[in-house]
Amino acid sequence: MKTKTLYLTAVLGMILGFSSCNLDYFPSDELNANTLLNSEKGAEYIIDGCYAMMKEEYEYVEYASSNTYVRHYLQDAEFPSDNICLSGQTTDPLAKATWYKMTDNLKNIELPWWVGYKVIYSANTVIENFKEGESATGDQLIGEAYFLRAMVHFHLVNLFAKQYTNDPTADGIPLRISTNTEVTTRAKVEEVYNQVTRDLKKAAELMTAPRHSGHPGYATKNTALGLLSRVYLYEEKNDSVLDVINQMGDPITHLDPDYKHYFANALTSKETLLAIVHTVSEDRGSASIGSMYNGDGGGWGEVYASDPLMALYERYPEDKRLSYIDLQIETDTRQPLYGKPVVFFPIKSDNDDFRSNLFAELKTDASGKYCEVNGTKYSIQEVKVNGMNEEDPSGEYTAYYVTYGGEKCYARIFQECPLCRNTYPNYFVTKYSYQDGHPQLSSPVFLRWAEIVLNRAEANAKLGNAAAALADVNAIRQRAGIGADGMFELGTKMHGYTDVLDVVLDERRMELAFEGHRRNDVYRNKRSMDRRYAGTQPWEVIPYTADKIQYPIPFNERSVSGISQNPGY
Repeated sequence: MKTKTLYLTAVLGMILGFSSCNLDYFPSDELNANTLLNSEKGAEYIIDGCYAMMKEEYEYVEYASSNTYVRHYLQDAEFPSDNICLSGQTTDPLAKATWYKMTDNLKNIELPWWVGYKVIYSANTVIENFKEGESATGDQLIGEAYFLRAMVHFHLVNLFAKQYTNDPTADGIPLRISTNTEVTTRAKVEEVYNQVTRDLKKAAELMTAPRHSGHPGYATKNTALGLLSRVYLYEEKNDSVLDVINQMGDPITHLDPDYKHYFANALTSKETLLAIVHTVSEDRGSASIGSMYNGDGGGWGEVYASDPLMALYERYPEDKRLSYIDLQIETDTRQPLYGKPVVFFPIKSDNDDFRSNLFAELKTDASGKYCEVNGTKYSIQEVKVNGMNEEDPSGEYTAYYVTYGGEKCYARIFQECPLCRNTYPNYFVTKYSYQDGHPQLSSPVFLRWAEIVLNRAEANAKLGNAAAALADVNAIRQRAGIGADGMFELGTKMHGYTDVLDVVLDERRMELAFEGHRRNDVYRNKRSMDRRYAGTQPWEVIPYTADKIQYPIPFNERSVSGISQNPGY
């Protein structure tokens, strides 16, 4: 009991530090564990501390700068995908996640685990010590505790274990559903999912009195149901996905019509179901999530949108989602390609692990488009595709390639030479920027109504309800500003697609890019991750069965509890 009491005191001490704005709840000489665990205000204090723990910086494993749960989680979930291009070497361990070269002692491996279980422990103190049914506010707080416990377990099991659809009986993560931490074992993936489902249902049942007028920084009934729809989708329980969303009303009605400013205004938008609130005083600058994506305002600006993702967006130049991708144009008039049209294509580097771009002026003669490299003329050929890196005779969209060094290299054409870093065009991404006008400030969105629309679309596609699936896709596209020619109609206007699920997954990719979904969306659908495009990532196709998809169990956890390591590490 002594060990547990000390751990509880340490965790609650952390919460006290993060909830200082609410110190007027209690006289200073009454701030202790007993006070917190015996009043409704104490429960609120603990829950607010849980939200705060997700954004606070910690001195753990390595240095404190940028060491936050929300930053590491969103980067760990997104950077192993085919949406991003890391443009060079960096000492930040995010590079290891990008390259699938993780080790068990990195801060972006250990910190999410460490903080995640502290959040879970704190949520358990509320669940164990506060009685349901005494007040609507009390029940709301207990419901938020169930939600937080569920969400963090769900985050961790999807990072540190196999996808449910790959092997539900595989080793998952430790389940913590009480404050008793004396025994640590790895539950099976399906056991974790089952507990997450129970917790979210309980949370939705209890959360009937939203706090702060339903502010998206705090979970509500719809937040719990929205996450539950994602859990069911990941399990391919598609009928259950539809049942849950039906309880929420029509998600399309909650889409924010002002998409161009949605992420900067996430805290005031009707579309946001949950965001991790950051204020101006919490602007992390170069340590923020957005700093790696956006070089404005002191950001590093080293992670760009990938070529295949850009090929999807650029099919419809009016797509408002392009407003979050800012291509930097070369402004140095001394550069030989300044102001000229150019063609880029990836070629083997000295290190065969990755590909750099070769780029040259785009020229045209009677035979068509071409470029010249070291006096040799290379024709630029056109192919019809639906996705990148795969010819499709039925495809409706044009892609280009150059045959160079005996290899067929997909090419990108720019009408004006872009600014580059290490031969990679600077596609700054601004989804985590410009809240209150600050380039590196945002309140990262964990859940929004557009995802719910797309969850319903995917479930319907898999149930054979193709028309319903396409109707939801069209709603997302209409909000993005795509015109009537870009809408889908079953059997008559499929734009070269033959599978409705492919339509839905491409739309998920474009709508939810950089928000931590793509890695899971590819692997849970038992598809391979094709990363054969320009960037510092290895030039490879990763099958959904690969062991390296899972992150390693942190060293500090295994050294204390003795639980098993994941295969391949």
